[in-house]
Amino acid sequence: MIKYLIQKEFKQIRRNVFVPRLIVALPVMVLLVFPWAANQEITHIRVDMVDHDRSPVSRRLAEKIAASAYFDLEGFPESYENALDDVERASADLVLEIPPRFERDLVTSGTASVRIAVNAVNMMKGGLGFNYMGNILRDFSGELREEWLPAVAAPSPLPVAVIAQNRFNPYLDYKTFMIPALMVMLMTIICGFLPALNIVSEKESGTIEQINVTPVGKFPFILAKLIPYWAIGLLVLTLSLGLAALAYGLTPAGSLLTIYLFALLYIFVFSGFGLFISNYSTNLQQAMFAMFFFLILMILISGLFTPIAAMPPWAQAFTRINPLRYFMEVMRMVYLKGSGLPQLSGQLVALAVFAVVFNTWAILSYRKSS
Repeated sequence: MIKYLIQKEFKQIRRNVFVPRLIVALPVMVLLVFPWAANQEITHIRVDMVDHDRSPVSRRLAEKIAASAYFDLEGFPESYENALDDVERASADLVLEIPPRFERDLVTSGTASVRIAVNAVNMMKGGLGFNYMGNILRDFSGELREEWLPAVAAPSPLPVAVIAQNRFNPYLDYKTFMIPALMVMLMTIICGFLPALNIVSEKESGTIEQINVTPVGKFPFILAKLIPYWAIGLLVLTLSLGLAALAYGLTPAGSLLTIYLFALLYIFVFSGFGLFISNYSTNLQQAMFAMFFFLILMILISGLFTPIAAMPPWAQAFTRINPLRYFMEVMRMVYLKGSGLPQLSGQLVALAVFAVVFNTWAILSYRKSS
């Protein structure tokens, strides 16, 4: 009996105009477009430089800023007030003011001050722009110190030598951090969103009532509804792994078997969650609003964009009841650190608990008339 029900579900999916295209187009669009759009590395920060000194040193500083990949030197306003007007008109993001005696102060006293004003409407862009400019000024002052310092004696080495090493993501590539989490989002939509909408749409059309009055049991009926989306979820994951390898050269440092094991468990979790939502929804609109409500909350506290450790304590406690958090941790740890089951035992237990709770609730809340 269940074999024919599964065949019916696959035929319905194949006849659907939207779903087969979504299965292929969604991974392609998310993995090839979103990592470039959701990049927290800020570049092309527009700079106005107010140069009151007009000395060789200030011109050299301007050339160094213009050569940076992070800044675009927009112009040289006559006054600080004119530069602020550019910030007000959103034609500049940062203002660097050079005082009149900049070079003379550097020569006579070895120090000079500059003023930096940033547009902090976008706090991330403003903060990073200020830090980038500070690094350029420190490098510039170091270059001048080496050139002007009398070479009487070789400088003594620093008592502490610092060697920076970036573990697991040596080039600090944000796409390496984002792509594994985006795979989790794809599986959430395919395995949680689509089954819920499918069942509710059958409620609206009345076809589910025809199944309800047949001798088909509750468990085989639910299983037949979910198995096709489990298979589609694994297909989407495989397609995503291939796209990440081909487009970005990104392959997991750990085992693919570990990824697929947790993927199966996560599919079980979210298909049960989608079924639970569909049981309490009487029409498609209700199901969509409910899924969007829970999905947005789960995304915001999953660690997708912001680290969980940076959240306030109450939000960190709230993330413990979010299954997205655990599977994102698994994907990032397997991809970046090569973690295996011993290191992921906590996430395994958490997802298993979610799977039992959601699916038990979904089965108990489903009402079938015989």
